[in-house]
Amino acid sequence: MIRELDNVVLTIDLPEHGLKKGDVGTVVLVHNDSGYEVEFMTIVGSTLVVESLSNNQVRPV
Repeated sequence: MIRELDNVVLTIDLPEHGLKKGDVGTVVLVHNDSGYEVEFMTIVGSTLVVESLSNNQVRPV
Protein backbone atom coordinates (compact mmCIF):
# COMPACT_ATOMS: atom_id res chain seq x y z
CA MET A 1 0.00 0.00 0.00
CA ILE A 2 1.38 3.38 -1.03
CA ARG A 3 0.87 6.23 1.44
CA GLU A 4 1.56 9.96 1.54
CA LEU A 5 5.29 10.77 1.75
CA ASP A 6 6.27 7.33 0.37
CA ASN A 7 8.81 7.26 -2.42
CA VAL A 8 7.57 5.67 -5.63
CA VAL A 9 9.12 4.64 -8.94
CA LEU A 10 7.70 5.58 -12.34
CA THR A 11 6.66 2.58 -14.43
CA ILE A 12 6.30 4.67 -17.62
CA ASP A 13 8.11 7.50 -19.40
CA LEU A 14 6.67 11.02 -19.08
CA PRO A 15 8.63 12.77 -21.84
CA GLU A 16 6.57 15.97 -21.60
CA HIS A 17 8.16 16.46 -18.14
CA GLY A 18 11.58 14.98 -18.91
CA LEU A 19 10.88 11.97 -16.68
CA LYS A 20 11.75 8.37 -17.51
CA LYS A 21 10.68 4.97 -16.29
CA GLY A 22 12.61 4.31 -13.08
CA ASP A 23 12.68 7.91 -11.85
CA VAL A 24 11.79 8.30 -8.17
CA GLY A 25 9.24 10.73 -6.74
CA THR A 26 7.43 11.36 -3.47
CA VAL A 27 3.69 10.93 -2.98
CA VAL A 28 2.23 14.20 -1.68
CA LEU A 29 -1.46 13.21 -1.89
CA VAL A 30 -3.36 9.92 -2.21
CA HIS A 31 -6.60 10.01 -4.23
CA ASN A 32 -8.50 7.23 -2.44
CA ASP A 33 -7.70 4.14 -4.53
CA SER A 34 -7.57 5.90 -7.89
CA GLY A 35 -4.07 7.38 -7.92
CA TYR A 36 -1.58 9.84 -6.50
CA GLU A 37 -0.10 13.31 -6.72
CA VAL A 38 3.64 12.70 -7.00
CA GLU A 39 6.38 15.33 -6.71
CA PHE A 40 9.58 14.86 -8.69
CA MET A 41 12.63 16.88 -7.66
CA THR A 42 16.14 17.64 -8.84
CA ILE A 43 19.16 16.35 -6.96
CA VAL A 44 19.45 19.75 -5.20
CA GLY A 45 15.82 19.74 -4.05
CA SER A 46 14.08 21.95 -6.60
CA THR A 47 10.67 20.73 -7.71
CA LEU A 48 10.53 19.66 -11.35
CA VAL A 49 6.84 18.79 -11.47
CA VAL A 50 3.91 17.56 -9.38
CA GLU A 51 1.95 15.11 -11.51
CA SER A 52 -1.33 13.22 -11.06
CA LEU A 53 -0.61 9.55 -11.71
CA SER A 54 -2.74 6.42 -11.69
CA ASN A 55 -1.98 3.26 -9.73
CA ASN A 56 -0.43 1.54 -12.74
CA GLN A 57 1.99 4.42 -13.47
CA VAL A 58 3.94 4.06 -10.20
CA ARG A 59 5.12 1.31 -7.87
CA PRO A 60 6.60 1.29 -4.38
CA VAL A 61 10.39 1.62 -4.11
